Amino acid sequence: MNRVHSFISIMLFVIVLSGCSEPFEGTAQDTCVGLPVIEKEKAAQDELFIKTVRIGAFGDMLIHRRVYNDAKVKEGYDFSPMVEGMKPYLDRYDLLTANQETMIGGVRHGLSTYPQFNSPKEVGDTLKNMGVDLVTLANNHTLDRGEAVIQSALAHWDRLDMPYVGSYKDEADEDKLRVVEKNDIRFAFLGYTYGTNGIPVPTGKSHLVSLIDEERMLKDIESAREQADVVVMHLHFGQEYQRTPNDEQQRLAERMVDAGVDIIFGHHPHVLQPAEWIEREDGTRGFVIYSLGNFLSGQDELYRQLGGIVNVTVEKTGDNIQLKEPEMLLTYVHFNQSVPKQYRVHPLANVTDDLLLNHAAIEQELKQHYTERMPEMTFVE
Repeated sequence: MNRVHSFISIMLFVIVLSGCSEPFEGTAQDTCVGLPVIEKEKAAQDELFIKTVRIGAFGDMLIHRRVYNDAKVKEGYDFSPMVEGMKPYLDRYDLLTANQETMIGGVRHGLSTYPQFNSPKEVGDTLKNMGVDLVTLANNHTLDRGEAVIQSALAHWDRLDMPYVGSYKDEADEDKLRVVEKNDIRFAFLGYTYGTNGIPVPTGKSHLVSLIDEERMLKDIESAREQADVVVMHLHFGQEYQRTPNDEQQRLAERMVDAGVDIIFGHHPHVLQPAEWIEREDGTRGFVIYSLGNFLSGQDELYRQLGGIVNVTVEKTGDNIQLKEPEMLLTYVHFNQSVPKQYRVHPLANVTDDLLLNHAAIEQELKQHYTERMPEMTFVE
């Protein structure tokens, strides 16, 4: 009886196979198309090859004397209470970068404030503990206190195992492209500044600060594209305290995206400026935010106390890269009018009337500011 059942099963299998074939007449024909099981298996297989990374960035770490004095403790400096309120939100980023506007040369070189900054090394420790993956150091204050402070700062970043761009120990260090890999997506980072407040770059030491030089930048982009899936550029540019980008910012951003930059994080104006997509001729697009404002600073006017952490999702399917889902976490720096100042960075959505009057109207105005050029921008509540 078992043999009969086996024979019937085999015959049914043959009939099914023959139903998916036609007599051969000189050309191959496949009539077994659109089978639901095969379609589902293929869709599931495709999903396995989709990789995503949420890359975020925040703005200026501008450490005035009143900020580091407020962080003074018996054994040195502790900035962690200033950013403690942001900690619950930082896990949402797979890759996080920041603009360290002041060199962290440390107390051995004498701490200093505006107009020529030198900050405690503990600022770097705080960023490391926040989960920052890379810092940009190219800005108008890079050369403030000279090469000795720069080298001291870079040595500390190395001790922290924190990659940096925009200022380098020597030519060999400068030639080493910073590539960070997350979830099988390779990100190359570049950083440049418009200038150094009139302080001349030491002869033969252009590695100390990366200035905006478009021809050089195009070569750097070409090299970065050969080694990474995504090219990220930090640009220190624009006009201080202006809430909209100027024509030169927009022109430069467009040229960089056309050359192959995928994401541009802007700094320098110390206030928030909008984000937008820049379309390329081939239909792909780059993301630019012209200024992320101040994240932590001693500046004391409302829009200089506002900043944000922006992020965009990078999706990789095969060799194809797409940018999607831009999101902003608005921030606010609160401090007391008297000592101790107690500087604290808060998510703006959590701010109450005792910290900032009219905070709801201010938050709404900032959201409108961002969605005018990028309607799909969402906000962390």
